[in-house]
Amino acid sequence: MALPANPADREGGGIRYPEGTLTMRRLAPAFALFFLAPLVAEFFLGDFPITLIFLIVPLATMYGAGALLIREVARRTGRGWPTIVTLALAFGVFEEALLTQSLFNPDYADAHLLDDGFVKPLGIAIPWTIFVLALHTVWSISTPIALVEESTARSVQPWYRAPGLIVTIGVFVAGSAFTFAVSYGDRHYLASTPKLLISAVIVLGLVAVALLWPRPTAPTATQAAPRPRLVFGATIIAGIVFMGSEILPVWPGVAAMVVALIAIGNLIARWSQITGWGPWHRFAAAAGALLTYSWHGFTMTPVEGKGVTINLISHVVYAIGALAILWVVAAKIRAHSAEPAATEVTALATA
Repeated sequence: MALPANPADREGGGIRYPEGTLTMRRLAPAFALFFLAPLVAEFFLGDFPITLIFLIVPLATMYGAGALLIREVARRTGRGWPTIVTLALAFGVFEEALLTQSLFNPDYADAHLLDDGFVKPLGIAIPWTIFVLALHTVWSISTPIALVEESTARSVQPWYRAPGLIVTIGVFVAGSAFTFAVSYGDRHYLASTPKLLISAVIVLGLVAVALLWPRPTAPTATQAAPRPRLVFGATIIAGIVFMGSEILPVWPGVAAMVVALIAIGNLIARWSQITGWGPWHRFAAAAGALLTYSWHGFTMTPVEGKGVTINLISHVVYAIGALAILWVVAAKIRAHSAEPAATEVTALATA
């Protein structure tokens, strides 16, 4: 793309655009993340059939705005993925402990989430707590952020200015209030004051930790970076172990989830410090996570089930949608990156 000759043209993420087109180009990633986060979090997971896709709009007010706030806070403070992941965990605790209160409510959605592995002194079920917080940390927040960031040349820069940030905060507050109202209206359950206070302290503590992570530096390890297909394969295996824990007895299942999370977290943390780690590696990790949801979705019965046929159609549509999203992101990376994209995509497809 030729740079405009007009010196009055303004910059957007290292690429110069004519004044009239900058705003939409600048906001496009924000809009994409706003709707991708709830799409992954609830639909690709398999919670809702395709007939209820319109619910993506109210769901986006919490998931989408939450993902945007997390991403903007991390990037505006010059921090990287440790901050994003920690804030994503804080989001999970905020939603499940303070809004829906599924961590404490034994009758939540009539799903009997606390029946297995319940620890009375803590008032939570260990399997459900680990499972749902990991879902939010990895899939609801981190995976959509990674996919949208890698699809734009402005991957580590703010996507909008102060007014947009204020609007996003307002939308997130409204979405959170709506989520609490819907959950409370279902059973009128309210956790005890000590549980809510401790949960709030945990959320604030996680936010503080997220903002204390050091700013990222250039990778220093000199060994060769792993091929993206290795990152993809490791993520897929971790996803199989994590999701497969559902068929195991309670405590072996807990062990499987913990091992999967620690193993893949440690691998990616180590690999990301190697010179040569780049967009295709991050794409490979996000692709493995997204496709984990795609196959796991076929094992799910939607919360608002509409019958076997529509549920199967929904899972197929979501799987195709996930593949389409990965194809688009790969094309964007190919356009923005000097890496041998065709080779990496072929290797990823044959992993």
